[in-house]
Amino acid sequence: MPEFCLPETELLDLSNVDVILISNYHCMMALPYITEHTGFTGMVYATEPTVQIGRLLMEELVTFIERVPKAQSAFYWKNKELQRLLPTPLKDAVELSTWRRCYTMQEVNSALSKIQLVGFSQKIELFGAVQISPLSSGYSLGSCNWIIQSHYEKVAYVSGSSLLTTHPQPMDQSSLKSSDVLILTGLTQIPTANPDGMLGEFCSNLAMTVRSGGNVLVPCYPSGVIYDLLECLYQYIDSAGLSNIPFYFISPVANSSLEFSQIFAEWLCHNKQSKVYLPEPPFPHAELIQTNKLKHYPSIHGDFSNDFKQPCVVFTGHPSLRFGDVVHFMELWGKSSLNTVIFTEPDFSYLDALAPYQPLAMKCIYCPIDTRLNFIQVSKLLKEVQPLHVVCPEQYTQPPSTQSHRTDLMIDCQPPPMAYRRAEVLTLPFRRRYEKIELTPELADLLVPSEVKTGISVSTVSGVLRTKDNKHVLQLPPKPVPPPATKKRKRVNEEIPEQNPPKPLLSGAMPLDQFVQSLEKHGITDVKVEDTPEGHIVHLQAEDTLIQLEEDSTHIICDNEVLRTQLKDLVLKFFQKL
Repeated sequence: MPEFCLPETELLDLSNVDVILISNYHCMMALPYITEHTGFTGMVYATEPTVQIGRLLMEELVTFIERVPKAQSAFYWKNKELQRLLPTPLKDAVELSTWRRCYTMQEVNSALSKIQLVGFSQKIELFGAVQISPLSSGYSLGSCNWIIQSHYEKVAYVSGSSLLTTHPQPMDQSSLKSSDVLILTGLTQIPTANPDGMLGEFCSNLAMTVRSGGNVLVPCYPSGVIYDLLECLYQYIDSAGLSNIPFYFISPVANSSLEFSQIFAEWLCHNKQSKVYLPEPPFPHAELIQTNKLKHYPSIHGDFSNDFKQPCVVFTGHPSLRFGDVVHFMELWGKSSLNTVIFTEPDFSYLDALAPYQPLAMKCIYCPIDTRLNFIQVSKLLKEVQPLHVVCPEQYTQPPSTQSHRTDLMIDCQPPPMAYRRAEVLTLPFRRRYEKIELTPELADLLVPSEVKTGISVSTVSGVLRTKDNKHVLQLPPKPVPPPATKKRKRVNEEIPEQNPPKPLLSGAMPLDQFVQSLEKHGITDVKVEDTPEGHIVHLQAEDTLIQLEEDSTHIICDNEVLRTQLKDLVLKFFQKL
């Protein structure tokens, strides 16, 4: 039975997690393990296409696994002492003991029922503390980046984004501007491969194989790149003389996937959205189906067995070649050099995928189509949005180990990015310094603003701060409760004290020359002024008195109480009372 590597939880107790944000449907394949088996009780947010297509991917996975013979099961391979003897990539895998068998459709449905649907640019408030908002990332239907912000701080999470013109809505870059921190991940896994060049290579190799009488096998997911492959072939078929070659799309969710791609119009790029109102299908595979050039089936059994003709092109899963209908075609066609398997999904090493099928006579073509951001695009993006800090995996900050001279295959930005390694805990480089406080209308009516500078007014305020759900409101202070009229008057020291109005605050800067002139008018002539780092000291030598004038305070040091009061009144004349 196939088993799967689960998300690591050594540093994180998922039962304490409040919110999970899903960026695209490839990021949610482990969700049932989290929501159904870890004690997680928080909220999950995702867009509608992400949820619906994610459901299709999980349904296909469960169906494929259910077809696997269950007569035998193995567990000795998880022994740490034996792991080093296993073939690549198992010998390098992390924590084999935590791998688990696939979830069930019941667990899938339960997990998806916990997701809250959101739309692009929709603002969702979390516990009154922060606000989250999904932005189109341009990578796949419904894929998004996330903005997490308070009133004064902003964090952008950028994962699985694309600037290329494909079928999804284009990437929203402008909303990423003014971020304190931009967390960057999910860049292309094949930075040296141009997606357009790979599409051209895919079509030419496919045509070459079919013309020579061979069959073409394309291991793929039931959604995503396959839409672009079919659109490319639609434009290529007639010019390449492939009009009579059948194309088969085999997946338990093939029909649903092709239909969903046509109904999520508002999540598509503008060009495809406009076709909906013509009316015309956004994707050309609808026409391929109508003309019988593309046929789809839930499995290789039933109708497919009757309709199957060769030479042909088959799109089916799973891209790992470990389960699914692709295994049947690898065994059926693998012994003939006329046939070709073309790998387009970048998630798996094609050499590792082919290892169990060796020796293999069929041709193998590697055309990875990964539309996610490359390093040149990232550098341009960071210059445009200008975050204060960038946080990214360590691998993005240095050239690949096999191409140490390729400094263009790394992130280049100023200031240098903060890099993190696996299982490392980072402290983001900003602190919350301010909170937003609202005034009640009743309290706001009592404010008397005083202009201290042109366009700037201040006012003193006294109130009671109430905090609930991380929202702060300043209210009028409660009025003192008078003693009950029926009881005898208590002693004076037990009576409720009167609330005196607060003393006024002083604002302004002391004009030193005018202050000295004012002293002289009042008969104080023996004045000596001394400059200090904090301000000035005015020494009244005859009176043996010091007046310390500083930026935020004034001190009068005098033994004569009458003189001290006189000096205080003179000082107050030069300040504005608030």
